[in-house]
Amino acid sequence: MSRVVTDDSRDPSDETTPIAKRILLGDPLTSEQLDDQALPKRRALPIFASDALSSVAYAPQELVMILLIGGTAFLAFTPWVAAAVVALLIVVVLSYRQLIKAYPSGGGDYEVARTNLGEKAGVVVASALLVDYILTVAVSVASGVDNIISAVPELDPWRIELAVGFVVLIIVVNLRGVREASTAFAVPTYVFIGSVGIMIVTGLIRWLLGDAPVAESAQYAVQAEDLSQAAVLLLILRAFSSGCSALTGVEAVSNGVPAFRKPKIRNAQLTLVTMGSIATLLFAGLTALALITGVHYAENPCQLIGFDCAGTPQPSLMAQVASATFGAGSIPFYVIQAATACVLLLAANTAFNGFPLLGAVLARDGYAPKSLNTRGDRLVFSNGMLILGAAAIVVLIVFQARLTTLIQLYIIGVFVSFSLGQIGMVKHWRRELRLVHPKHVAERRGIVTGLLINSVGAAFTVFVLVVVTVTKFTHGAWLVFLAIPVLSVLMVGVHRYYRDVEHETSMDDTVSFGASGDVALILVGKLQKPVAKAIDYALAARHEKTIALHVSVTAEETAALQADWEVHRMRVPLVIIESPYRQYAAPVAQFIKAYREKHGSTMVTVYLPQYIVGHWWESLLHNRRAKRIAQQLMLVHGVSITLVPWLLDSSELVYGRRSRPLPGDDRAGRITSYGLVAHTDDPV
Repeated sequence: MSRVVTDDSRDPSDETTPIAKRILLGDPLTSEQLDDQALPKRRALPIFASDALSSVAYAPQELVMILLIGGTAFLAFTPWVAAAVVALLIVVVLSYRQLIKAYPSGGGDYEVARTNLGEKAGVVVASALLVDYILTVAVSVASGVDNIISAVPELDPWRIELAVGFVVLIIVVNLRGVREASTAFAVPTYVFIGSVGIMIVTGLIRWLLGDAPVAESAQYAVQAEDLSQAAVLLLILRAFSSGCSALTGVEAVSNGVPAFRKPKIRNAQLTLVTMGSIATLLFAGLTALALITGVHYAENPCQLIGFDCAGTPQPSLMAQVASATFGAGSIPFYVIQAATACVLLLAANTAFNGFPLLGAVLARDGYAPKSLNTRGDRLVFSNGMLILGAAAIVVLIVFQARLTTLIQLYIIGVFVSFSLGQIGMVKHWRRELRLVHPKHVAERRGIVTGLLINSVGAAFTVFVLVVVTVTKFTHGAWLVFLAIPVLSVLMVGVHRYYRDVEHETSMDDTVSFGASGDVALILVGKLQKPVAKAIDYALAARHEKTIALHVSVTAEETAALQADWEVHRMRVPLVIIESPYRQYAAPVAQFIKAYREKHGSTMVTVYLPQYIVGHWWESLLHNRRAKRIAQQLMLVHGVSITLVPWLLDSSELVYGRRSRPLPGDDRAGRITSYGLVAHTDDPV
């Protein structure tokens, strides 16, 4: 067996990559540079933790908003509900630390569920995560736009346009590669952590000194609903479920372990713990400041007595706390608003790393199209990023980029994956415990610790899943419960299809080789240089027989071709077949079938000349017949298709060289090793 090594050292960007693409995305990276794209912890934190960190900007707001439905007296439950959320966050972080250690390949909850609970559980988790990633982008961008509008209310009419524009911007930045995205997103994330941390410390110090900041909305009374005892409990549980949005994004680190520098497991675990610690402190501090300043944030602003709900939009909780702490219009106020808006927008970046990585794992396992496992020019799974961006834009447009509506759809998918992932980890540790010899005390102790942590995590996450399902189902979450089964069925269908194709195409001893003949057919419209080039290729291949085939549609064209054929003394015989219905592929297919019936199992190679053009509009001026003929002839047994390109002068815009061959040159028929990227057509 021989192996051919090609020289691929030349940078293809100057010839094959369009200028606009190069400007937006940068020059292509080689596969050998993949390790250089691995992230250190300081860059991985803003990439994978921006979602979890940014959720503290809206999780306290949603918690307070739900409790206010029952009136200001219900705000007394806030510390207890927040404490429950913090406890759950700590449990989930510890649980995922164990998951990263056991399954570091990047499949996260999907891999855990599929390995330990079976195929159905795996596709359900994968579907839930994909839906959650889409909603992460939508909710994060909508929340970021909300904070921008809180600072600049005049932008409210452009809410949807702003949201869509930010999604497109995030797509472009991520398509440039992981390292560039981490560099672009690191500063806003760290500014957010620092500025909000300073605000919390400042507010608490003022409170301890007896000068507690007061929010503008503290003066507004609330039109409370009259609730029964059962409704009170349901309201508290609903507030807890809304506050649990602070847990979103925790799973992203477990899905992104392959993107970390070595040692990958340790670096991923440290990043997860750092993220959890910061998110816990910010959530608790911001919730405390909301109570100290007396923030009143209502689901319906018109329920705030004294607030002009028909005028300016209701300021976000973050904006109210910042205004109370530092003063409205102050520099720190605008710094916090800008940092919050940035980190909320960039929180979508967590999904743009998690979704493509999960899509690649699903494609590898045969549950998603293979194209999701293909890296683009910048060594990222660009197809997954484009699909995620398009889906998020659709969601933002449908729901008018309204945070209060989108948040009701959120976290269902998160806790579906949390629950099944933790149950899978419990089964994993129990299996490991059975396999370890009783004498290996230290190893068994580590397994028992993991089993205990994940058992607690499973119990907590299943309980929360039930709570969020009950409290959010009628508020729009039913859409998520509809989407997850649909995606699951599609994934199983894709897997069955790939399985059937693999079975159909697998090699076995019944496969026979060898044909009784070998003939080349060159399709000819009229005698031109591209046709002569195709004939030259066919002759160089040394087939047993070479035939030029013309489909006669008009007698005049056929007569002109026959005359030219004689004038130029062409070396191959010309065969004319009639086409009274002006078809091309069907008469050729009939000719091939008749030829094979007469001469046995002959292998037929059809040569199709094809123009290569440089301008998009040139493709509109040609008939694209070669492509249509090729697609139809591929369905005929014993036929292979060879496209012979002829580069027009305009192709110089794409390839950076002239297409006309010099004496002794072969350039007119050459294809670069990077493949065709121009618009194509044919002279047939």
